[in-house]
Amino acid sequence: MTIRRMDNVLIVVDDLDVVVSFFVELGMELEGKGPVEGRWAERVIGLKDVRQDIAMLRTPDGHGRIELAMFHTPKAISAEPKDAPANTLGMRRIMFAVDDVEEVVARLRRTHGAELVGEVVRYEDSYRLCYVRGPEGLVVGLAEQLG
Repeated sequence: MTIRRMDNVLIVVDDLDVVVSFFVELGMELEGKGPVEGRWAERVIGLKDVRQDIAMLRTPDGHGRIELAMFHTPKAISAEPKDAPANTLGMRRIMFAVDDVEEVVARLRRTHGAELVGEVVRYEDSYRLCYVRGPEGLVVGLAEQLG
């Protein structure tokens, strides 16, 4: 049997409300938010005394989802520098297709203090692309299809 779909990507954060607000501003829809704790959670993730709050967000087309988790216990730990460069091992960014890269970058800068990692660039006649660093150092790629 093969996989049916990618269900979601988990991002552990320090400030759930700030990061939810960032992704909602980007255009994701909040599906729900609430606590997760208990023996079943401890067993599935392999940690003891788990108490966390999570938020589930989905893309407007309903196919992509992000789960955000803020751990109360045990406390989250950092495994890399806060503003890790693109060549750091592990997950580096999430990419979203957008209608207007410049408008999205301007809005995220204005509302969340996001910063361009590099520049907005054109890839042949296909895309305008950029990376934006948002709250907690999260890197989001934006791709505007041309033509």
